[in-house]
Amino acid sequence: MTPEQLNNQYKITDQLEIIAGKGGLPMIRIRSTKAQALISIYAGQVLSFQPNGESDDVMFLSSKAYYQDSKAIKGGAPICWPWFGADPEGKGRPGHGFVRNRLWNVVATEALGNGDIKITLGLDDTPETQVIWPHAFSLRLEIIVGNSLTLTLITHNTGKEKFSITQAFHTYFKVGDIAQAKVLGLEGCDYIDKAGGGSAQKHQSGAVTIESEVDRIYLNVGNILTINDSALQRRIQITSQSSKTAVVWNPWEKIAKDMADLEDTDYQRLLCVETTNAANDIVDVAPGGKCQLIANYQIIRS
Repeated sequence: MTPEQLNNQYKITDQLEIIAGKGGLPMIRIRSTKAQALISIYAGQVLSFQPNGESDDVMFLSSKAYYQDSKAIKGGAPICWPWFGADPEGKGRPGHGFVRNRLWNVVATEALGNGDIKITLGLDDTPETQVIWPHAFSLRLEIIVGNSLTLTLITHNTGKEKFSITQAFHTYFKVGDIAQAKVLGLEGCDYIDKAGGGSAQKHQSGAVTIESEVDRIYLNVGNILTINDSALQRRIQITSQSSKTAVVWNPWEKIAKDMADLEDTDYQRLLCVETTNAANDIVDVAPGGKCQLIANYQIIRS
């Protein structure tokens, strides 16, 4: 459907409209009494979220991001599903699954009574996805834009056999200066250190700081993590449900330079803190059953 056709069905006057975004990709633009946001229907991906009154976006979005079919968009909150990381079966399928480079469908939009805006996007299995991953599914992403941003990814198993998934909100947060940013809430957790292709298990002492490439899967985590961003004088609180793992990632200088869809110095302005079911945090979904992964992002001012 064209943006015009989608607007006829889903527009919310003076608050939500569907536009042709970069690369001609259909996007949902929200300008409400509480926040501004931009959501790509391609990839089912929130690209921007900025509460009214805040001078900076909560999310990082690369100025060199790709906006084209079959490419992932670098920034915002990409969806990794039905696996996180490399192909778990070693078949050469794309890393982080196949839903972040496909066009989703708009299922519903709604202005809630409290002033929040709710958007539901959907993606169902097709003959093409069955070739990649031979399971019947119905995937829904519920996005609530208000003073905070809430993402709920709901997996329905519509087939006759159990399947297992790993998944993530691979969210890129904007920071003022990576050298002044810390992640709180992971103190005392063990983690798998994947930097440089490794897999050693280590232990976190104190807050997480970034001084080189960081690629870690933290195990048995709590449900509240906080990015303390001294440069922008703010804290971003990440509250999760149905997640026992979290990933912290920053590419640092060399990898950033090697990535065509990042500026060379972007590593200084981004920090991924990802709500995940990863590593040993595998989710089994029975026939006719469902599971959900939830993350809420909120700026906390003290």
